[in-house]
Amino acid sequence: MAKRPIFQDMATAERPAARAGTIDAVRRGSRPLVRIWLGILFALMIVMIAVGGLTRLTDSGLAITEWRPVTGALPPLSAADWQAEFDLYRAIPEYQLQNRGMSLSEFQAIYWWEWGHRQLGRVIGLVWAIGFLGLLLTRNIPPGWTGRLLALGVLGGLQGAIGWWMVASGLTGTMLDVASYRLATHLGLAFVILSLIAWFMLSMSRPQSALLQARRLAEPRLTTLGGWLIGLTFVQILLGALVAGIDAGRNYIDWPLMAGGFTPPGMWALDPWWRNLFENDGTVQFFHRIWGYLLFAAIVAVWWVARRSANRKTTAAFAGVMHMAILQMVLGIVTVMHSSPWYLAILHQFGAVVLICLAVRARHRAKYPLPQSVRT
Repeated sequence: MAKRPIFQDMATAERPAARAGTIDAVRRGSRPLVRIWLGILFALMIVMIAVGGLTRLTDSGLAITEWRPVTGALPPLSAADWQAEFDLYRAIPEYQLQNRGMSLSEFQAIYWWEWGHRQLGRVIGLVWAIGFLGLLLTRNIPPGWTGRLLALGVLGGLQGAIGWWMVASGLTGTMLDVASYRLATHLGLAFVILSLIAWFMLSMSRPQSALLQARRLAEPRLTTLGGWLIGLTFVQILLGALVAGIDAGRNYIDWPLMAGGFTPPGMWALDPWWRNLFENDGTVQFFHRIWGYLLFAAIVAVWWVARRSANRKTTAAFAGVMHMAILQMVLGIVTVMHSSPWYLAILHQFGAVVLICLAVRARHRAKYPLPQSVRT
């Protein structure tokens, strides 16, 4: 073997090609593709929540009295089909006790709302199935994400079943609407799915290696507090669903008092006492108000703690939650004081969507801080 000079220039020597680590072993396009798919689902879920709210506000939720996941995709196509659907509706308590004498054209108006709501659910399920199977077959799902993305589909299927469970509560007895606690369950699961999609999108917006590096700078205290904010916001959303379920926002339109007092009259009038938590409009609205005050105080307290964060982007994320909470509280007060017209009620519901998504983002920023310059 020939001896090489000590100072031989090695710049032109062949070097083995760099190999990607296990973390980034999948194709580069996988994370952006998954994020785009999740973004479509996220947008559809927001529309779904709005359409569901309008379905409730227009008293259209009981217009379709059967659950046909496949054949129900087709609306009535003839006069005989419309009459058959109308006859089914006229057999339920809502028609007999509240809408007796409704014309076929009036029935068609509420039917289209409910049909659109269910149809949108089918579209979301189809978008999930096509996207998930396509990503799976092309091996574009990053390692460790298959179960999480599959869980979204399982929750979506469960949401459809809960939707029918909710509707079924208003088809017998003397019920004029669906049971409020079932409505709260249905809406609550929709917000769970939306929040999960938001979290997944935030995680997919950065390489896995960047997330692992960011986690070394995580702020455990703020991460925990961010989780509490998400939970407290979720409870307020459930209470808001109970308010919507019995139209409790259309009574007691004074603020900050209720009918001139701190608590509404007859707050525990129903027997047994627990019925008041679901069926007494004054009691339900009272607890929605009180929890709103507690939630706002918690958001301000967490924002105050977040001000000390070394990462300004994390601080800004929690400040965004506080600013939205102020807007949402004002909007809630205005909605109640105007007896909850549909346009204010739906805007207030959209505010809840924005608030919980901002809380999810703030917690994600605390757990996976964004990089910032040393100068900042």
